[in-house]
Amino acid sequence: MELQKYFLEKTPVLQGGIPEIPEKTSFTEVGKEKIEALKKAINEIHEMIKGRENLSKQIISEGESLKTEIEGYLKENEKVQMGGTDITKEKNDLRHKKIEVSEEQLNEKISCWKDIALLKKELREYERELTEKEERIKTLNKLMEEN
Repeated sequence: MELQKYFLEKTPVLQGGIPEIPEKTSFTEVGKEKIEALKKAINEIHEMIKGRENLSKQIISEGESLKTEIEGYLKENEKVQMGGTDITKEKNDLRHKKIEVSEEQLNEKISCWKDIALLKKELREYERELTEKEERIKTLNKLMEEN
């Protein structure tokens, strides 16, 4: 209740209870906090997109390294027939593991694409909102200059 009383005492009011806006007020200052918050959110989304792309590249690169190691091991032991079925089973398991790594790489590419698509959708919404707010401020400032 005291805040309301203080506000009413300190704010000049026109007829009808509408707060008076000082003549030299720039609308740029009025919406500055919201615009700065939108710009910050846009920058954070750009960073998140880059981070997601880097993470995906790292995961795919590690998968390629693992597949190369498996391929190297299989080539080294290509002619080894000692141990019979145990060696054959191990080689088949490694080939299967190589296929699994390839599947995981493909899934990562798809997940990365989906994540980035969602981030870009959110980015477009923030950019649209920022543009709208900046245009409103420009229009209001032009109207104030004309009066």
